[in-house]
Amino acid sequence: MKYTTLPNTDIKVSKICLGTMTWGRQNTEAEGHEQMDYALEQGVNFFDTAELYSVPATPETYGATEKIIGSWFKKTGNRDKVVLASKIAGGGDYTAHIRAGGLNKKNIAEAIEGSLQRLQTDYIDLYQLHWPNRGVNCFGVRDYPYKTSDQEAENHVEILETLNDFIKQGKIKHVGLSNETPWGTMKYLQTAEQHGLPRMVTIQNSYSLIHRGYEVGMSEVSMRENIGLLAYSPLAQGVLTGKYIDGNAPEGARGTLFPRFIARYKNEGSERAVLAYQKIATTYGLTLTELSLAYINQLPFVTSNIIGATKMSQLKENINSIHVELSEDILAEVEEVHKAIPNPAP
Repeated sequence: MKYTTLPNTDIKVSKICLGTMTWGRQNTEAEGHEQMDYALEQGVNFFDTAELYSVPATPETYGATEKIIGSWFKKTGNRDKVVLASKIAGGGDYTAHIRAGGLNKKNIAEAIEGSLQRLQTDYIDLYQLHWPNRGVNCFGVRDYPYKTSDQEAENHVEILETLNDFIKQGKIKHVGLSNETPWGTMKYLQTAEQHGLPRMVTIQNSYSLIHRGYEVGMSEVSMRENIGLLAYSPLAQGVLTGKYIDGNAPEGARGTLFPRFIARYKNEGSERAVLAYQKIATTYGLTLTELSLAYINQLPFVTSNIIGATKMSQLKENINSIHVELSEDILAEVEEVHKAIPNPAP
């Protein structure tokens, strides 16, 4: 395994992070435990979860993933071997079953205490805001939603002051963002500096070979402000494994069970790009999965690459991508595809 540190901290994390959002819906507790056992054996010490998980989010499965991680901590005693990240859900209709009101002092306190209880731990190493209160262009929205962007206030000082209270209590160690924009990220950094409040150390945004929008603004923020990307959906919800090519719908696959979650990654441009990347992988004796993950692993603004799997065979291939080195020739061919079909999946 390869390691780095969470920016502006001394916390060492693996370049591969274990994503967990299928546990409690597509994966059982036993399967989640098996994945954590294997990942830790392979040197993966960084796990990411959220109060929202599993996904798709329902009232019945709310908090299920955190409970599975908590039962594993209790069973194995491995809490001190893991850098644990979790998130508070933002506001909106999608989370109406969790709470109303978005991100405020009361809701943040409720979310942190609930997560700690489910996770059976006294602290969370990295606590993230799952998405902003305001309207932003993420989750398949390509352009800035200016008509709805001001419908919810963004109370940066209140949010950071509340998080700071929990840092002082030792219940969280560091804070991060997720699904944020360059403006939102800089606003949090500016607010922290002006008021002497905790600085966001990471941002968890979508990044894959067919969705490189992070490089339009955010990559510069990452590198100049030292706020690392935790790349999620690096395989575009499985589209970059090639299993959905030509309209295939494998039994039990996420895109087959929950097609709306991969809809933003499936269009004519994406299909052409996937086929082109698959050709590159085949030429150089790689799988499309290996090419897709290895590309992200080597980026200078990436702190960790969040992989996820429902099967152990997938998990093993994903983790093994850390050992795949892409030559200059491969990288050049990848860039040619990107130039021809830039960011087809918003």
